[in-house]
Amino acid sequence: MRTRDWDPGPFARIAAAGVAVACADYRLSGEAHFPAPVDDLRAVLRWLGLRAAELDLDMERTVVWGESAGGHLASLLALTQHTGPAPVAAVIWYGPADLTTARGPYDPRSSTTPEALLLGGAPAARPDRAREASPLAHAHPGAPAFLLVHGEEDSMVACSHSRDLAARLDELSAPVHLRTVPGADHGWHGLPSATVEDVFEQSLRFTRRHTRRGASDR
Repeated sequence: MRTRDWDPGPFARIAAAGVAVACADYRLSGEAHFPAPVDDLRAVLRWLGLRAAELDLDMERTVVWGESAGGHLASLLALTQHTGPAPVAAVIWYGPADLTTARGPYDPRSSTTPEALLLGGAPAARPDRAREASPLAHAHPGAPAFLLVHGEEDSMVACSHSRDLAARLDELSAPVHLRTVPGADHGWHGLPSATVEDVFEQSLRFTRRHTRRGASDR
């Protein structure tokens, strides 16, 4: 990931823009299968909600932001039901959106892919679980605002994941903006530093817009 060597780092930059940052941990596939990681992230939101007054947080203005596998989970977190306040927006960098269909190097019949390890078996052999773990299947008209950013040359997660999720959200009249980045591989490899900075600044502007008091997610 091209932002790891930034000084100040991305979390510090977000905080300096006036947005509180919580970096959530979750169980990986070697510890527990889906839906455990999404359950963990929901637990994080509940924990933050219980301590919102203490930490001076407004949980009605939560934006989830993730890349790759984290983007996949952030999409699911934004699109599925919550017992408390739901995220108002999502920033997703090159996240998988559909675990049911072969795309690029991904083969749902394989039992050795990261997606298969997440599900506990080949996605094609577990179609119901694969669909449940696919953000594309959870798109709905009341979805929060999405910013989807994906490299057009992504060799790990095909750009069609974000294109199809954006098209589905748009079809449902849910607020979505898609940016595909020419020449970019997974993790923004192949991009000039200035373009990586521009992607980050666009994502931060989107986050700030949707965390302003009285901001609309439409």
